Amino acid sequence: MFEDLSRSVGKRILDFTAESGRMTMLWLDTLKHLKEANLKEVVRQMALLGADSLPIVLITILCTGMVFAVQTAKEFVRFGAGSNVGGIVAIAMARELVPVLTGVVVAGRIGAAIAAELGTMKVTEQIDALRVMAANPVGFLVVPRFIALVVMMPLLIIFANLIGNIGGWVVSHYYAGINTFSYQNSIKELAELYDVFGGMIKSSVFGGIIAIVGCYKGLNAPNGAEGVGLATTASVVLSIILIFITNYFLSILIFV
Repeated sequence: MFEDLSRSVGKRILDFTAESGRMTMLWLDTLKHLKEANLKEVVRQMALLGADSLPIVLITILCTGMVFAVQTAKEFVRFGAGSNVGGIVAIAMARELVPVLTGVVVAGRIGAAIAAELGTMKVTEQIDALRVMAANPVGFLVVPRFIALVVMMPLLIIFANLIGNIGGWVVSHYYAGINTFSYQNSIKELAELYDVFGGMIKSSVFGGIIAIVGCYKGLNAPNGAEGVGLATTASVVLSIILIFITNYFLSILIFV
């Protein structure tokens, strides 16, 4: 029994190491072919992967800002620190909540779409057709999606920060009775542009993770419709896990 368990654990470790190596090679291959990106395709992917994700991102962050304000405003007012609520909400949103939640939402919406699209192309042998036509699948399929997500994620962060702070103000003002001037002034005093820029850097890294994981899972999807479904699910799960792990180290590097 112990021998079977050891063999199973060893196999999982080897599979994880091999998959990590293949994913790293895809990332390096993507960086190698960045100069070959088709600008028209990149712009199209930016619209599909970035602009079309804006509504769901804004709704998510608006609700998050309102909930965060609900949980903090009353307590701050009770301890005589109501004038600091705006700054606290702005810092928390800019540094952590907006980048991470935007990454999770985009991973669920875009990471799944990328894996499903490329997985379907792989199952229907369209990837092999590209190779036959001497077209590099990485340069043709992966690079535009990688560039689009790396560029569009920070832009999503800007709008998300704005709407998140508006949601926090609405709740703070109408629920906790904090006046608008105090809310805005605390943002000016406590929050800095570096907080927003740090969140944008995080989101750009998260965008790269979502693109590489989605493309890798799609390009390596098992045959059949079930294989595409498995690849899509694995893409979302792995992207979210990597976002949370990466967020910890980025927070230390950027803000500590």
